[in-house]
Amino acid sequence: MIIVHHLNNSRSQRVLWLLEELGVPYEVRHYQRDAQTMRAPPELKAVHPLGKSPVITDGDLVIAETGAIIEYLVETYGAGRLRPASGSEAGRRYTYWLHFAEGTLMPPLLMRLVFDRLAAAPMPWFARPIARGIVAKVRSSFVDPANDAHFAYLEAELARADWFAGSEFSAADIQMSFPIEAGLARLGPGASTPRLLAFLERIHGRAAYRRALDRGGAYAYAR
Repeated sequence: MIIVHHLNNSRSQRVLWLLEELGVPYEVRHYQRDAQTMRAPPELKAVHPLGKSPVITDGDLVIAETGAIIEYLVETYGAGRLRPASGSEAGRRYTYWLHFAEGTLMPPLLMRLVFDRLAAAPMPWFARPIARGIVAKVRSSFVDPANDAHFAYLEAELARADWFAGSEFSAADIQMSFPIEAGLARLGPGASTPRLLAFLERIHGRAAYRRALDRGGAYAYAR
């Protein structure tokens, strides 16, 4: 039996969704973030040394990292589903977006989150203007331009087709869902992202997505 070690409001929601799409039986073990630090609880270190989610166990196997988990589940249980043919244009796009989500899209989104928290963190009054000045400079010179460029790129790419790999829904769309959901929630959707908003409407309307929410519990980005 596959066990998903599921952390609330995290990337592991995608793993639940993928398993629901594949119709594979699984068990969910729930973990809650620390309300103050938003870090995963130490109990996850008993599953994987880094103590992070997502991580799954399948028999004796322990697999971490969303992309690696998706590749394993699609290869082992997919029977050709949710993955375009290898060597095809759709297959190449599938591989690209599977890696783009975490390798390119997530880092500046995480930087935005970290610097926003830094600006709001308690500190001595004399340090506050210095910290906020540093935050403003980093955001204006790197973080915000990177996020703006990435989301403009995604908006343009979805003019090609409804799904990232092409005309068919695939596991690449599942991988891309979290940074798009989280990014639009943090950056604020605007008139410049109608295709991305339509993409979210399509995925949020999928029955497997809704079933995964029922299994995973409260998820802040399922708007």
